[in-house]
Formats: sequence, structure tokens, C-alpha cells
Amino acid sequence: MTLASLAVQLLNGLADASAMFLVAAGLSLIFGVTRIVNFAHGSFYMLGLYLAYTLVERLGDSAGGYWVAVLLSALAVAVVGAVVEMAVLRRIYHAPELFQLLATFALVLVIKDATLWLWGPEDLFGPRAPGLGGAVAVLGRRLPQYDLLLMVIGPLVLGLLWLLQHRTRWGTLVRAATQDREMLGALGVNQAWLFTGVFALGCFLAGLGGALQGPRLPANLALDMDTIGNAFVVVVVGGMGSLGGAFAAALLIAEVKALCIALGNVSLWGLEMSLSRLTLVVEFLVMAAILVGRPWGLLGRPLATARSSVAHVLPLPGVTPAARRLGLVLLALLLAMPLVAGSFPYLPVLMIEILVALLFAASLHFIMGPGGMASFGHAAYFGLGAYAAALLALKLHWPLAVVLVAGPLVAMLAALLCGWFCVRLAGVYLAMLTLAFAQIVWAVIFQWDDLTGGSNGLVGLRPPDWLAQPVAYYYLALACAGAGVWLLQRLLHAPFGLALRAARDSGVRAEAVGIDVRRVQWMAFAVAGLFCGLAGVLFAFSKGSISPEVAGVNRSVDGLVMVLLGGVQSLFGPLAGAALLTWLQDLVARETDYWRALLGLVILALVLLMPGGVAGLWRRDKRGEGP
Repeated sequence: MTLASLAVQLLNGLADASAMFLVAAGLSLIFGVTRIVNFAHGSFYMLGLYLAYTLVERLGDSAGGYWVAVLLSALAVAVVGAVVEMAVLRRIYHAPELFQLLATFALVLVIKDATLWLWGPEDLFGPRAPGLGGAVAVLGRRLPQYDLLLMVIGPLVLGLLWLLQHRTRWGTLVRAATQDREMLGALGVNQAWLFTGVFALGCFLAGLGGALQGPRLPANLALDMDTIGNAFVVVVVGGMGSLGGAFAAALLIAEVKALCIALGNVSLWGLEMSLSRLTLVVEFLVMAAILVGRPWGLLGRPLATARSSVAHVLPLPGVTPAARRLGLVLLALLLAMPLVAGSFPYLPVLMIEILVALLFAASLHFIMGPGGMASFGHAAYFGLGAYAAALLALKLHWPLAVVLVAGPLVAMLAALLCGWFCVRLAGVYLAMLTLAFAQIVWAVIFQWDDLTGGSNGLVGLRPPDWLAQPVAYYYLALACAGAGVWLLQRLLHAPFGLALRAARDSGVRAEAVGIDVRRVQWMAFAVAGLFCGLAGVLFAFSKGSISPEVAGVNRSVDGLVMVLLGGVQSLFGPLAGAALLTWLQDLVARETDYWRALLGLVILALVLLMPGGVAGLWRRDKRGEGP
């Protein structure tokens, strides 16, 4: 590698940094003021790219038509964002933050299928920007002219945002809301319209970022999820709510990526390493390193607490005689389910998926509800349990009875490692560190072809002959899931569970009475990882094969949806949410090609009608309260 090649690659990194900053700046503004973890931000970026493609076709690819189309695309996305904020998010501002995450996830599903309906499933390649289709010579290498423009746009937008924040009254209100929005409301400022304006501006920046990528990227339906992960990383590394931090983080991550690509293969202590492969996960490695050393990001600061990030703190209900009777009735129904399996051959298979989801959701609830620690990367333990069991069964030929123990133990060890770092953080920063760990696990699984099979995964998993039939395997899954849920329930009401809830409610008071808060939370990670790993093992043998998707971000999001859809106030909540989401996914996927939109609308309706989840509605009805 020559010095010229390295320099050009680093210049390309500057263009990527500008593109990342535009998206991350909008996300940072939205979170800083509204405290919304806007999972749909990547969808607005994707929408901007699609709209730019259409408007350029309509207005022509002349210089005037092209740049007007880019600006109109961003403005259209801002209008869509304002409508979403007023119609959906404004109704749930007083709900816990993670319930707003659930609503924005539902918007992701709706926008994705709306995009599919309008533009179709094919990738769409836009024209090059007029007058910027060539390249310039830099140190003997060719650099695209359009990349030079992007290098200018990023700092220019940063400067304009700084002027808006520091030279206008509206910007002053935005900065004040970032620091303490409750105090701002007490001073008589109309927070509703301020939030709408900030959300629209954030969506404008996301749409602009997408529209500007037309000459570099094809418009495709995967952009929403691909973009939101990178945007979250940039915002968290820079510091939530800090535009300067977002710009610095975008530069850091883009240049580290560019450096990995430029260096390619390197030799370290006699070992050949491919740094180019790290581009899949390097941003998460950077985020993990920054958060461990500086928990608030590069230029961030602790934010004023507006409300609990997980749920309103309520006493965990005990197991009443009525609840025990209901549990026995449900158990009896589950045991009798095979009696009707003859009329519905698919029923045992669906019930196995539901039982796996129940155990997965219950393990996530253990750290989210009683522990108060949101995890965006819980699928890491699910995937590690599944892969550990599969490798032990396929490579070493261990029996199922042994891998049912070994797989969860591997996941528990991983949870101990991740938890040791995570319990030093709180709130969104803790959640993002769990996401970083999960993405690192996913990247290792995806790229270690010799051991994990890489993107092809592992096939040929078979339970013993006596468990080969779906009904027989269903009873194994029922026994494991039932035992896991029962043990988690016992732990919640044991002294350990009481200490965990005390650490959640007031860490300072818990420390004052002798509770080692970090140790208790660390052990909670281990417990959650153990039972999540068991769910992964059950999943692997029920499917007969596994792929890296078992540890992907989509599965972690599914777990969050299950817990929040059911409610975090009791263990019944995630169980109901897991069963409901799994059943809905199976039902709507068979009824329509646009099942994501239908599922998203159902989730939105449930969030708006039951912001406390299914369990919250149940408890409210028992107390005789109105809606």
C-alpha cells in the first residue's frame, strides 16, 4: 500500500463522514429534545433516497432539476415526520421511553411496506449529479468529484445548525430543552410545537442525507435497518444531543473504517489479519471502547432525567391464588394441546416457536423490568447458545441432553463478560453497549467460515429419534420453557430479586443499606444470558439449521417488542407479548404480502390504546380503572 492510496482512502472517509453526520445530526437533535429513541430514523433516510429518485425523474436531471429534487425530497420527508409526530408520538410522550421505541419500530414496518408498494422490491439506481460525474486526480489517484462536494456539505450543515442553535430564539429553546425540558415547560414554552419542529428538522436532515446518496447508492429496502445502526453508533459515540460530538464521531468512525480498508491484510506477531473484514463491526468496536472509557460519549454530558427509561416504577405483584389457578389452567391447556394437533398439523410447530419466544422474552424481561436495564443486543446470547449447541452436536457429537446444558452455559459466560462492562453505564448508553457486543458476536459468527459456516450457517441438526416428531419436541420445549419461566419467577421474589429491584429504584439507597449494586446487576445479566441461551438451543434443534441471523439485531428488536408489547410490570407481560407477536407474525404473513405494514399498524394500535402493555391493561381492569 502506497502513501497516495492511503491518503485517497482517507479522503473517501471524509465523504462517508459527511453522509453519516447528516443522518446522525437529525437523530441527535430528536433525542436531545424529545428523549425519543427514534428507531424509524433510518426509514426517513431511505424515504429521502426513494423520493429523490422519483423527483429527479419528474423534474429532469439538469443541474436545476436535480438539486431542486434533492431539496424537495428532504422537505417532503420533513412533512411526513411532522405528521408522524403529531398523529402518533405526541400521544405517547408521557409513556416510558422504550414504549416510544416500540411505536417507532412499528413505523419502520409501515414505512418499509409503503415503500415496497410504491416503488417495488428492485434496487433503483439514480443518475449522477449533473457536472459531478467525473473524478479529479489526487496524488496520482482518482477521487470522485461528488465525494468532494459531500466533504463540503457536512461541515456546512454543521455550521448552519450551530447558527440556528446559537443565534436564534428557537435554537435557544432547543438547547434549553436538551438540558431540562421540564423546566422549559414550567416557564410557559409550548413544548408540543417545539417537539414537532425539532422532529421535522431531524427528519429533514435524514431525508437530505438519503437524497444526497442517490449517485453513490441504489435505493433499496434494506437501507432503513442498515442506516439506523450506524446512526445510533455515531450519536452515542459523540454524546447524545451533541451536534459537535456527532460530527467528531462520524469523522472518527469513517476514518477508522477507511484505514481498515486501506491497510487490508496485516501481519501481527506472525499472524495474518484481514482488517478489511473489520468494516462490518469496527464502528461497534469504537463505540464499546469509547463508552467504557467515557460513558457519556466524546462531547456528551449526563442528561437530566425526565422519567424512567423502562417503566414507571410499580411494586412487582406477587403470585396470588388466582394467578396460580390461571397458571395451572394454562399449563393443562398446553399439555392437552396435542389432542387437537391431528386437526391442525401445523399447530405443534407454531407452539414450539411460541415457547421459544416465551423463554427469550422472559429472560430479557428479567434485566429490563426488575433490573431496569434495557438491552438492544439480547440476541447475542440466543445466538451463542444456539451455535454452541450446534457445534458441540455436529463437531463433537455430544448428545442433546448434554448440549441443553452446555449451550446455555456458554451464553451465560458471554453475558458475564458483556455485563461486567455494561453495569458501569445506564440508560441508552447501556443499551447501546449491549448492541455493540451483539454486533461483534454477529460479525464473528458471520465471518468465521471454518467454524460457524459463515453466512451459510450450520445444517444437519437432529434431535434423537424419540424427539423427531413435532409433538414430542413440543413437550421438551414446554418442559424447558416452563421450568425456565418458573425459576425466573422464583428469582424475582427471592432476596436476589428484591435486591435487583432496589438497585433499579434507587442505586444510592441500595448501596447505603449494603447492596452491591453492580454485582447484583452483573449477576442479573448472567441469569438472563443463561435462559436466553437455553431458548437458542431449543430453537436450533427445532429448525434443524441455524444462520447468523439468530444473533442479528432484528431478533433483539423482536425481543424488545415482545416485552414492551406485553408490559414490563410483571412476568405475565412478556409472556403475553411473546405469544401475541409470534402469533401475529405467523397470521399476517400468511394473509398478505404486506404483512409488515399490517403488523406495524396492529402494534401502533396496541401502543396507543395500551401504553402499559397487555399486562398493564389487565392490572388496570383488576383495579377497576377506566381506560
